[in-house]
Parts: sequence; structure tokens; C-alpha cells
Amino acid sequence: MKRRLISILLLSLCLALPSSMAARPSTCSGRPAPVEGQGPNATFAVSAVRQPLVLKSAESIGAAELKDYLAFVASDEMEGRADPSRGLDTTAKFIATMLSRAGATPAGDDGTFFQRITLRKDKVVPEGTQVDVGGTKFTYGKDFLTQGAGGTASGAMVFAADGWFVKNKNADAYRGIDPKGKIVIITQGTMPPGVTYNDLVGKQGEDWIDPSAYARQKGAVGIIVLQSLIVQATPDAMDRARKSAENGRYYPEKLQRPGQALPTILANLPLAQAIFNGQRETARAVMMSFPEGAPPVKPFELNPDKKVSFTVKTTSETAPTQNVVAVVEGNDPVLKHEYVALGAHYDHLGTGTPVNGDSVYNGADDDGSGTVALVAMAEALMKAPRHPKRSVLFVWHMGEEMGLWGSQYFTTFPTVPLDKVVAQLNIDMIGRSRPAGDTDARDKDLSGPNEVYLIGSRMMSTELGALGDAVNAAYQKLSFNYRYDDPKDPEQFFYRSDHYNYARKNIPIIFYFTGVHADYHQLGDEVSKIDFAKYEKIARTIYATMWEIAEMKTRLKVDKPLS
Repeated sequence: MKRRLISILLLSLCLALPSSMAARPSTCSGRPAPVEGQGPNATFAVSAVRQPLVLKSAESIGAAELKDYLAFVASDEMEGRADPSRGLDTTAKFIATMLSRAGATPAGDDGTFFQRITLRKDKVVPEGTQVDVGGTKFTYGKDFLTQGAGGTASGAMVFAADGWFVKNKNADAYRGIDPKGKIVIITQGTMPPGVTYNDLVGKQGEDWIDPSAYARQKGAVGIIVLQSLIVQATPDAMDRARKSAENGRYYPEKLQRPGQALPTILANLPLAQAIFNGQRETARAVMMSFPEGAPPVKPFELNPDKKVSFTVKTTSETAPTQNVVAVVEGNDPVLKHEYVALGAHYDHLGTGTPVNGDSVYNGADDDGSGTVALVAMAEALMKAPRHPKRSVLFVWHMGEEMGLWGSQYFTTFPTVPLDKVVAQLNIDMIGRSRPAGDTDARDKDLSGPNEVYLIGSRMMSTELGALGDAVNAAYQKLSFNYRYDDPKDPEQFFYRSDHYNYARKNIPIIFYFTGVHADYHQLGDEVSKIDFAKYEKIARTIYATMWEIAEMKTRLKVDKPLS
């Protein structure tokens, strides 16, 4: 009797589905038939995506709902969702309200949906910011500018050229010189000869180290950056740099460890001439050697009798912000302690100079599309007849546009055990398609009407790549494009969104992305340009992929760890 009742219920669910879905082989049998994917590595047999309850749940994610939510998140009233801002906070409250209404469990701080983050910025105070070379004083704003933290530094100097360490290219700025207890002089924005950003592979801090971090690691007490002569000759650039230092720039306070930042100044030609006067190389020779001039001047120690001292005076202020975090608990008594993570960033660029009366960077695609898709997925999951075996973790990250702040913060101070997160699916810009006949060169890399870029799915876990292909083959049949699925890709997309901070913790990831376009980081990134039919299909595909991972008997194997 019980078995017969279950069969009748399954049949009823099938009859309720669209005919195109109900007609698929084995969809409505009591035992869903596994389906294998069709991609290059797709040998994973899926079953969850063939379950009527999963399909019906996925179909509740609809274009109309996505459009309604996106119209709010990307509205002018959200003021571009800058970090931090009233618009960002309002968006966070909207997300939390929708989660609460759906019945999701808060997973932020103190029983709320918010993981609280304090941002801090240090603003340069021109009065009291000074440089002295051998008794000669130099003027802030004319002879030098500042960046980085406040403080005082004094001592002898070493010239470290580009300042980098890149192991796989045998590049070491301090080979043969000792910067300990000294002030390091480096050139602005240069890389070692023969090295590009594509060569920065492996573990940051071990396989490659940026100039500021490397100077600190080698025991330097301060940094002098030689400003490019091109920048010095551009009054607007100099004015922007000065205003930036005096206005300050926010950063997450807890991610800036005590002693991490060294006092730093940016030297113009008059100060550089005083520093290099009487040394092995002249200031002009050094400054003409970058970014593309004569062969670079090799590192050397300046005469120890030549001393410099400088003080960068700053004031600080703080502002509160937040990640938004929720959990939908799994239904398996053991596996519910593991998590499939879904993430998107909900911040954007704020407001700017008006163009035709428009000053709001609405960020409908970047990343209103990911933000809203996550809300719709959380609602769909809460409405499902049952939850998957594993729990599902939803994180809306702040600060992606400022340097992946929110995801770095969450993976540094997780609100759930990070070693229990079995995969992370990141959604950043999934709302656009290249229109037919579009000849705008800025849209040349925008994906087609049924196409989406997948990044990272095969990079760490062969099994995850196969699973993603198989789910797609069994369901929405999108065209998956793996063009950017390579850490050495010139666009470096693998390092440019929030999934990267999860991958650094050896959590396998998939980054879903439809490509850059003419409105990327422009005022024209608006709701009216979203392809909602495609957007719906991608959101449903990601949701179904989450279900498949969450129902697996064993967690995904990481056979190619990132570190």
C-alpha cells in the first residue's frame, strides 16, 4: 500500500511538469536512470538532476522573479552598492528579509544573517608628513606623495629595482643585497625582466611575493617608490594620486595584521636626485629604465653614509559593513554537517561623474545577476518537498570590486567549518548575451544566447568537471565554453572573483560567467540589457549542479590541489 502510494505521488509530480520535461526518458520512473555527460571529461553519472522534486524545484526559479528582484537590487535607489554605502546596506537588508521569509537559517554573527566586518581607512595629513635627505627637507605634494600606512622610517638605503620574488623565473630582487633594517627603493609598477603576471603561479608568499610584502619579509623598515616620469609629467595623474592618499581607501581592518604595512612614500625626480646624488647610478638613469626604456638598472646598496628619514602622518576612520550568510540544513544525519557553498558578490562601484544625467553604476550584470540568482535559489530550496543530504551554504560577499574582500574575510573567519565545505559555486555576471549583428569590439568576448563560460571546474577536481558537464547534458543543455579555464589565461579571470579565495583553501570551485561587455564597469550596466531567458537557464543549471553535489555519497575528490 505504501509503495503504491509513493508511485502515485511520483506520477502526479510528473504530470505536473511541463510536457518537454515529462517526456524525457526515465525522468518519471520510480528509479531515476543515471545520465552521463557529453563533455571531454564527462563520465560522471548523475541521478539527482533526474529526480522530479529537483526538476520541479529548479523550475520555480523563473525569469519573472529574477527580473523583479534585479529591478530592486540594480535600481538607482541602491546608489551603485559601493563599499561601504547606504545602498549596499539596504541591499543586504533586502537579501536578509527574503531569506527570513523563506525560512533559511541565519549563519552570520549572533544569530543574524550578517557577518559583521569593520572597514578602516587611513587618510594622509599633509602637515607633519615630511622627508629629509642629509638635512635637506622636501615638500609633500611637490617632491613626493604617499601611500600605505602611516609611520616613520629612517636609515640607509638599498635599490631593489622591481622588488619582486618569482621562484619559477629565478627572479629575486634581493639577491646579493641585504635590506634588513634599511629603506628599500623600488620602481613603480614594474615586473622582473621576462616575467609577466601569468607567471605568478603557485602559492603567494612562497612561490611569488609582491614588492611590498617581500620588502617586509626581508626586514626593511620603509619603502620609497620611484614614480614613473610619465606619471610625474601628467598633472591630472599626480592630482588624483594626492587626493587618493588624502581621502584614504577602506580595507577590512581584521585582514590588515599589525606591522603588515610599511611606511611608504612615492618620490618625484627632485627627491630621487637627492637620494641618488653621488651614488653608483644617477636618478635619471634609474628612472629612465622603466617601464620601457634602457635595460633595467640592477639592484645595489647605496653608500651607507647616505641616510633618509621620512614620516607619513595619518588619521583613521572606520565604517561597518557585512557579508550576508545563510544555511539550508541537509536532511542526512551525517552528511548535513558538510556544505555545498553558493556565492556571489552584491557590491558594485557606487556613483560617478554624470553622463547624460546618469551617475549610478547600477551593476545589473555585475553582480546583480549573481546576487538575485542566489536569492531565488535559496527560496526554491526552501520550497522543495525535501532538502538535499548535505547542507547548502549561501554567502553574499561584499567588497569583491575592491579586491575580493568579502570572500577573503569569510574564508579567513568562516562562520561554518571551512574543512566541511565540499565545493563552492561562484556566480559573477551571468546575465548578458551578445546580440545578433553586434559589431562593438568591446562585446567580442561576450558569450552567445545559449552559452556560458565555466572557469575552474576541472582545475582542482576532475570529478567536479565531469559532474558539471553531466548535469548540463541531462538538463538545460547550455553550451559550456572553457576558453578561460586556465590559470595562465591572459585575462586572469580565475584570480578575479570570489571563488579564488575558496580555491586557495583547496575547496574545488566552478565560476559561472557570461563574459565582459561594453557596459562592464560602466554606467550602462542596467536591467534593460539582461537576457532573462538565458539567465534563467544558467540559474537553474547552477541550482541543479548544487543538488547533484549535495546528494553524492562521498565528497568530491580534489586530485589537483591548488597548493
